[in-house]
Amino acid sequence: MYDEYESKMKKTIEVLENSYASIRAGRANASVLDQLKVDYYGTPTPINQIASVSNPDPRTLMIQPWDASSLKPIEKAIAASDLGINPANDGRVLRLAFPQPTEERRKELIKQVSKYAEEAKIAIRNIRRDAVETFKAQKKTGEITEDDLTDTEKDLQKLTDTYTKEIDKVASKKEAEIKEI
Repeated sequence: MYDEYESKMKKTIEVLENSYASIRAGRANASVLDQLKVDYYGTPTPINQIASVSNPDPRTLMIQPWDASSLKPIEKAIAASDLGINPANDGRVLRLAFPQPTEERRKELIKQVSKYAEEAKIAIRNIRRDAVETFKAQKKTGEITEDDLTDTEKDLQKLTDTYTKEIDKVASKKEAEIKEI
């Protein structure tokens, strides 16, 4: 009965975690490139499908395209993105050096984490609202009783609270990662 709504709430948590993976917290992480698309022969293509991405050290990402002609388009895509990093091109590979974020940048990142968390909570509450509306409609048509509706609303609230706490946990973990020096 609640499975559909619970799976939507789980999906919301997954989306939040993916959003957090793209936030650059000072450590080089290949997932910051996941959102970027490169114009590869007229098709927007994710970087990890046209190049190998490696971490030679904790603060550097190295991108080695399988096709040398895609080096320039990858460089342009990274430069045009909101990563705030200029790639170093040596003719064969691109190197992205991730500087230690400043205190001001950390505060901006924490605000971004909070914003994503709040958006996820809103999504969870919207799922709950949709579920309650569905069950109220069922009560109107006589499919469920008033008591069933009350119990269902309580159960949905418990489910909502559980996932809201999960969002808070994921957000505080990301904030701690950002604050780490």
